[in-house]
Amino acid sequence: MTTPQVPKLSVIIACRDAQSYLGVQLAALARQECPVPWELILADNGSTDHTVALAESWRERLPLRVVDASQVLGAGPARNAGVEQARGEWIGFCDADDEAGEGWLAALCAALEHHPFVAGSFEGRRLNSPRTLRSRPLDQQTGLQCSSPAVGLPHAGAGNMGIHRSVLLEVGGFDPAVRYLQDTDLCWRVQLAGYPLTFVPELRMHVRLRSTLRTMYRQGRNYGASQASLNRRYAPQARVPVAVGAGAPGAVTPEAAVAAGLAGAPSAVATLVPSAAASSSSVATAAASSPVPAPVRRATAVRLSGGRLRPVLGGLRLARYFLTHRASLGQQAWQLGWHLGARS
Repeated sequence: MTTPQVPKLSVIIACRDAQSYLGVQLAALARQECPVPWELILADNGSTDHTVALAESWRERLPLRVVDASQVLGAGPARNAGVEQARGEWIGFCDADDEAGEGWLAALCAALEHHPFVAGSFEGRRLNSPRTLRSRPLDQQTGLQCSSPAVGLPHAGAGNMGIHRSVLLEVGGFDPAVRYLQDTDLCWRVQLAGYPLTFVPELRMHVRLRSTLRTMYRQGRNYGASQASLNRRYAPQARVPVAVGAGAPGAVTPEAAVAAGLAGAPSAVATLVPSAAASSSSVATAAASSPVPAPVRRATAVRLSGGRLRPVLGGLRLARYFLTHRASLGQQAWQLGWHLGARS
């Protein structure tokens, strides 16, 4: 009898009620060859539909295990639960509603062979309509994301990410207290612990965006509020150079981080919540840099300034802007949500 090989790579998909689209991602992974022994872990975050049954039906085609990750709701806690069960020294993350590009497994392994922390590129045309693509800018197509001038550290989405298990455990995994943008928080903590984030363009993921005005607005607002919270947490202590791509010099070393007051001893680095004083100027800087059109910014400012007449004027101005820009309603809904969330 052949002894099963211990996986070197563990790919983790955190999901909840993903029955309608999970099959696309599983089919994409099943078509690929992996150069090392690997396993796929589906961390189910309390699904009430047939997500688990669908995943189990792929056991003959994938080295798949389903783990119960329903103790704490949220993508971050679900990914942590998957990591706890993972056996590989390399960890890869992708999302249930996306589709791994051709050669994704091979590109992930090649990248993790040389770098401790990597992220790949996003592509949106395959899984989204032109209308949906207009709803928000799709970052991370040609490089890492840099959404916070107040912090100055690059970051990436966890839907296309790889990391050495030892590094992930060193920083304490995903912070369960960060409900949205927990991947941004992780990226910043890993870099402050001394590990650069390397962009790998050939590590491609086809992503699925929110497709209704309600979900676009809600996601934008959640992201804006979380961005403001992370700015308050990190901005006072995060202004040091970091490497942002393959071969880029100047990564934060543990010694430099300690000298700059960014991290403490190894035990302190492993804590999930770094201490930082609130910085209202940091939040204002980030909000001002958001891609919200001037009429939306002015209407929002009127709404937030108080008074009986001003909210009415703000609402009328906002309605007029939307009516004259119907082709980009989804974009304005997402951006308005982000802007209001960032100022909440």
